[in-house]
Amino acid sequence: MSISFDQHQDVIKLLKISSGFTSENGDPRFKKIIHQLLGDICRLVEQYDISAEEFWQAINYLHTLGGRQEAALLAAGLGLEHFLDLRDDQREQAQGLTGGTPRTIEGPLYVANAPLSEGFARMDDGEDAGELMWLQGQVNDADGRPLADAVVDIWHANTLGNYSFFDKSQSDFNLRRRVKTDANGRYRVRSIVPSGYGCPPDGPTQALLNRLGRHGNRPAHIHFFISAPGHKHLTTQINLNGDRYLWDDFAFATRDGLIADPVKITDPAIVAQRDLPGAHTEVSFNFSLYPTTDDEEQQRIKRARALQD
Repeated sequence: MSISFDQHQDVIKLLKISSGFTSENGDPRFKKIIHQLLGDICRLVEQYDISAEEFWQAINYLHTLGGRQEAALLAAGLGLEHFLDLRDDQREQAQGLTGGTPRTIEGPLYVANAPLSEGFARMDDGEDAGELMWLQGQVNDADGRPLADAVVDIWHANTLGNYSFFDKSQSDFNLRRRVKTDANGRYRVRSIVPSGYGCPPDGPTQALLNRLGRHGNRPAHIHFFISAPGHKHLTTQINLNGDRYLWDDFAFATRDGLIADPVKITDPAIVAQRDLPGAHTEVSFNFSLYPTTDDEEQQRIKRARALQD
């Protein structure tokens, strides 16, 4: 039954008090945000005649979501993290910035302080008998000039779609490395070809997706943070072409310009040059960074992560 929300003086008074409008203390902008949020929730309850039992089911869902630490996973799955990328894209377009490497979501599985190497790193610990991968590329500025000493922070899943730190069966920082580019802006990595993954089937994110009739799968991908002094920090990831979920990523991270073509390398000369044990998959990807004098833009955004710097 409707209580004529917009005209009901008791509700209007309630929201003003609960949002702090009757207090001189607090953050004025934050008060406005909470007031609108609470009002929108009340309107939603009224519009869909949400019962008290349904309301408390939603509250209990939030308890479960936090207990499983899947809030960031759900934000990606509902497209909210991608929405933030689209807003930042629009800001850059308004500034006349074009041609840089596209950004895309960070996801919830980054771990700070991975080992730092010069020019080259081996990422895998040798325990996963996955397909050998040689990952390489160059970091350039907006004019195509190579950026020496840029830091390429890389992380990806193993062949089961699991990430070290969260998967306790893996060694510390397995498949996680930072590589400082050489004088020509180049980085090179030996690793294994990652697999995509799905949301935990018994978790709250997948439970919500089930209610929406959606899957929770991601294609095979590799995450990157790219940073260099005087340039905007880039958060991105590349997807490997040929994956069945390439354009059906539940986290909406696939973007034009972020698809890499795996190439099979069997040439013995190349194998020997790279000091690899045999044939392997080559993945090449270059990055282009925008210039900035803003210190904050040169850093990754602040958010809760598994390990902080």
